[in-house]
Amino acid sequence: VRNSRDRSPGMARYAATPANPDTSVKARVESARCSFKNTRETAVAIRGMKVTKAVAYLNDVVEKKQIVPFNRFKRGVGRKAQCKNMRCSNGRWPVKSAELILGLLENIKANATVKGLDIDSLVVSHIVVNNAAEMRRRTYRAHGRVTAYSSNPSHVEIIASQDAPTIPAA
Repeated sequence: VRNSRDRSPGMARYAATPANPDTSVKARVESARCSFKNTRETAVAIRGMKVTKAVAYLNDVVEKKQIVPFNRFKRGVGRKAQCKNMRCSNGRWPVKSAELILGLLENIKANATVKGLDIDSLVVSHIVVNNAAEMRRRTYRAHGRVTAYSSNPSHVEIIASQDAPTIPAA
């Protein structure tokens, strides 16, 4: 187990370390102005997918051909017919979150090309979304009152690893 003093000051600290760093690639973004709840549900939807399949899925989400199921943060989220394919009832098409994660997946593909890895065999092995510091503004109300008007940005990090080759049973 490494602690924060073991790393160089220029390197970012990830929530997980890949099992084999030689066959893994990483990408992250901090304080993205994108809803935490929507981004978390989008991340859960692509966890475990191949990178190429995840890119196709998120492009379909942007075009509203496929839906992102909402399982944890689903209060006030409407029921949609497209969710029947996902075995849930609530879902949305979070375009801004999908485009953010699409950008990270493009970064993953570029990093894999630099490392000389096969992009078609990369799997999203780790994806985590954390709450960033709340960005505060104010809105002006009737009778001279002022109300907080906050946004909830997010930190996102992705680690993609190559598939282990399947060995046929003897």
